[in-house]
Amino acid sequence: MSYERNRGSVFLEDARILSQRAWPGQQFVLRVHAPLAARKAQPGMFAHIACDPSVPMRRPLSIMRAAPSEGWLEFLYKPKGHGLEMLGLRQPGEVLSVLAPIGHGFTVDPARPRLLALGGGVGIPPMIFLADQVRADRRLRPLVLMGSEVPFPFELVESKLAVTGVGKAATHAVAPLEQWGVPSRLASNAGLAGAHRGYITDLARDALQAMTDAERAECQVFACGPTPMLKAVAKLARDFDLPCQVALEEYMACGIGGCAGCTVLLQTPDGPAMKRVCVDGPVFDARQVYP
Repeated sequence: MSYERNRGSVFLEDARILSQRAWPGQQFVLRVHAPLAARKAQPGMFAHIACDPSVPMRRPLSIMRAAPSEGWLEFLYKPKGHGLEMLGLRQPGEVLSVLAPIGHGFTVDPARPRLLALGGGVGIPPMIFLADQVRADRRLRPLVLMGSEVPFPFELVESKLAVTGVGKAATHAVAPLEQWGVPSRLASNAGLAGAHRGYITDLARDALQAMTDAERAECQVFACGPTPMLKAVAKLARDFDLPCQVALEEYMACGIGGCAGCTVLLQTPDGPAMKRVCVDGPVFDARQVYP
């Protein structure tokens, strides 16, 4: 196995595939052995993966979980395009070139112990990672809301963890989160069983409205998903005057800031500025992205 250090915190590793599980809705959960990256990964960061020797350009995938002690990274992806289709064919024991962890992740403000984490579609992984990281800190109270138009790529259970304010239709939760003691609820417009019929921002608004003023003052919002969802989350956060961080999804070539192909316009305190999603983000203040 060979390693190359990049900027002291991003590593190029020959990562052996430990497992690759297919889920309904053409979704895959991939686990690879990448011990250097696993020690540095934080929620909101991503990896740039060489999917197959026949595909020259890497593909960015958000990190869903990292186990520093065991040295693995886990990803959720939906094959769209030739590169990820080829990745879906790779088998345990094969080796992938993985450049990770890249970018700036979420920053949790301990003064606001209520974490409202919203993940839509392929934006779900950073929310799982965030919940996994903070669950050991009993001062923090995360709530994870997830939306999908295809079956959720997790075991689901009827939740025994109460969430005040959400509709009666939202009865099910993601099994790992339930086992961790982290409340979660689901939303979908596809009529999935145990899920709210609608958007996760509906659930989030209901949950926030059910809080007292003092409880809302303890909230901070984190989100990742498609652009329309992130715009709706940013508006929701403004409506309740809550700090909100969003992890952006963007096409990129190099993944390390050289090509500037993933730039977005931000409204910063110093005026408008173009920032690279890969290394300046992918996590930004929602008010700067969607003013």
